[in-house]
Amino acid sequence: MEKISNPSPPHVIIFPFPVQGHVNSMLKLSEILSLAGIHVTFINTQQNEERLFKFTDIQARFKKYSGFRFMSIQDGMNRDSSLKFDLKDLLDSMERTSKPEFKQLLADIRPRVDCIIGDGVPGFILEIAVEVGMPIILFRTISGCCFWVYFCILDMIQAGELPIRGEEDMDRLITKVPGMETFLRCRDLSSICRTTNMEDCDLQVLMNVTRNSPQAQALILNTFEDLEGPILSQIRNHCPKLYSIGPLHELLNSKLKDHQSSNSLWEVDRNCMTWLDRQVTDSVIYISFGSITIITQEQFIELWHGIANSKIPFLWVTRPDSITNLNHEKFLEELLKEGEKENGYIVKWAPQEEVLAHKSVGGFLTHSGWNSSLESIVSGVPMICWPYFADQQVNSRFVSEIWNLGLDMKDVCDRKIVEKMVNDLMVNKRDEFVKFSSRMAELARKSVSEGGSSWRNLDRLIEHITMISMQGHHEYDRLS
Repeated sequence: MEKISNPSPPHVIIFPFPVQGHVNSMLKLSEILSLAGIHVTFINTQQNEERLFKFTDIQARFKKYSGFRFMSIQDGMNRDSSLKFDLKDLLDSMERTSKPEFKQLLADIRPRVDCIIGDGVPGFILEIAVEVGMPIILFRTISGCCFWVYFCILDMIQAGELPIRGEEDMDRLITKVPGMETFLRCRDLSSICRTTNMEDCDLQVLMNVTRNSPQAQALILNTFEDLEGPILSQIRNHCPKLYSIGPLHELLNSKLKDHQSSNSLWEVDRNCMTWLDRQVTDSVIYISFGSITIITQEQFIELWHGIANSKIPFLWVTRPDSITNLNHEKFLEELLKEGEKENGYIVKWAPQEEVLAHKSVGGFLTHSGWNSSLESIVSGVPMICWPYFADQQVNSRFVSEIWNLGLDMKDVCDRKIVEKMVNDLMVNKRDEFVKFSSRMAELARKSVSEGGSSWRNLDRLIEHITMISMQGHHEYDRLS
């Protein structure tokens, strides 16, 4: 294609899947690109945009970037304030509602867009880009190890390693994910792989959208070479233009120097920071299962008694919608009256990056979401992993078995095991976990410092976007 002069800054659209973890990391990327002088249009669903504007200072923060703007489209869902969703329902609704709106937005938007940076989960983003000849870079907000597992689902099915044949099969090794043959068990595959129906919609979606990734011009992952280098090498065999630019939150901090901001879809309770200030260094275990996890009242009670019996001080995030069959306020109030109040603090939502960086926090009981895992890694805080769904089962295996950054409690919810793991993490085996966690935190910070691998990969990504802008793409004219 003939190169043409283009003195104006590149203009990209960034379009995340409309859930907290995806929106958060793609907003971080948006600010990093804005700092580099790239013009960004960020596409939110209307509900998420309203919540962001209500609970954060995001409009004021981004106002300083003259080339940045928010735009919104509908996702067609009638979700209540809890933001609960079913993956199939949300994807189906976005296919019906968001897809035509997004296509029309691409046709109408001015100045014209040079490139889409699209979330890989809604497959229609890639589909539309290919259809209209628009350059697209996919951003998958999961770990490299989970991306690679998703990419290999078809190989597992063809080899007969899926479906899983009941509980007795859960510890069988999976051999069709190159680089993981010696440690990846059926138990460690995404929860979506536990279906016995290989035509299951969720399984097919994640398999197909991941397998289609090489159709994009490039792939972005929020990870770093010292953490996932061997797995990234496997992915590069299929997606050679892979930019590992994480941890994004720390990369942004390194660009803005101790930058603190919130991209939360929930109201943050900052009173917990005052409580943490009164605690002993490294004494508190922070407990949060993210923005989507739903647990039963029985599971909550087992976790509660395990934590209480450990006698370790705790800061616990429990979203009002996160426990089934529960009068949330009344139940928590009654538990605290049982004498635990002086040993712990409960909030509906916390400023997690700040919490994990606080001197009093010495451990993290987590659902193993990728943003949470990276935030814990950067802060050097060892983890107990209790994964819920999607990428979290894979992440928890790597945290415990490969990176030695904590313990894996998947598929278990027993108060005695919870108590033992908390004491192992915080007391009995603490020195071992702190050694590995401190080393990985150092490598994470090095990767996003000037000259580090993620810093350099970001420079390459910016060059790639700039080159796309300089080249132009005249096929796009037919959209209008």
